[in-house]
Amino acid sequence: MTRTHTARAELSARRRPAMPRWVWPWLLLLPTFLAIGAVAFWPILEGLRLSLTNTSLITRQSDFVGLENYTGLLSDARFWNAWGHTVWFTFASTLLETLIGLGMALVLYERFACRGLVRAAMLVPWAMPTVVTSKMFGWLFDGQNGVVNWLLMNLGIIDAKINWYGNPDTALTTLIIADVWKTAPFMALLLLTGLQTIPKSLTEAARMDGARGWTVFWSIRLPLLMPTLLIAGLFRALDAFRVFDLVYVLTGGGPADSTETLSTLAYKELFSTLEFGYGSTVSTAMFITEAILAGILCLWLVRTIRRVS
Repeated sequence: MTRTHTARAELSARRRPAMPRWVWPWLLLLPTFLAIGAVAFWPILEGLRLSLTNTSLITRQSDFVGLENYTGLLSDARFWNAWGHTVWFTFASTLLETLIGLGMALVLYERFACRGLVRAAMLVPWAMPTVVTSKMFGWLFDGQNGVVNWLLMNLGIIDAKINWYGNPDTALTTLIIADVWKTAPFMALLLLTGLQTIPKSLTEAARMDGARGWTVFWSIRLPLLMPTLLIAGLFRALDAFRVFDLVYVLTGGGPADSTETLSTLAYKELFSTLEFGYGSTVSTAMFITEAILAGILCLWLVRTIRRVS
């Protein structure tokens, strides 16, 4: 009887189906998913929960208020001021960096002496920490002893010194110039990689047919480079929308909130006034705006890729 039960158990074990092969990759990826969820998705969910409360370390309150914070946000002039600055900074810096980066990539794509050295030196601004860049531009654009004022006055472009980042009319422009100087080489590197994937036979055939440089660029290189151009612009726009360190070090959001961005506003609400509920609302609104921006750019990217292919 014992032998019979043992034989049946062995037979049923052999017939029992093994774990499907498709399950193993997901099991191996499970620790990664848990880690990403812990450091990425959980803070987002926690921030969303806090945005529905009036949590404050000053008043010691933490009650559920629903959409009251969002209602107040819609009528908050400081929020819309920061939102407008963030959108303008993102648009201006991304556009300038893309155009300048494209020009740099086209130059570095051609053969010339010491091209490798120039390519390596091009990445120095991008490799510098943003805090160092902020301090450097603070000295360059100083209203009293800055090099920029000295140079412009000697060239006869201006008659008096300009307080660049101390004037509400020029402070945001100074931030955009600093960001473009730092990040344009990164865009050039991405676009240079895209240029190198274009078959040289296409440009050589066009030149044999009599096409000149501008025609080759506009009719061959630019259409084939457009997917890379849009991907690079997407990455840069999403990164520029979250700008914080450059603004915080150089201007701190001033003067008179003329350079306040959503990141600096959320920081002040969270860590200066300790209004965790309202600060989380600002952060959530910033996340929603960035998600909408990413969706629009992704749709444009998909349509462009389909058109090219």
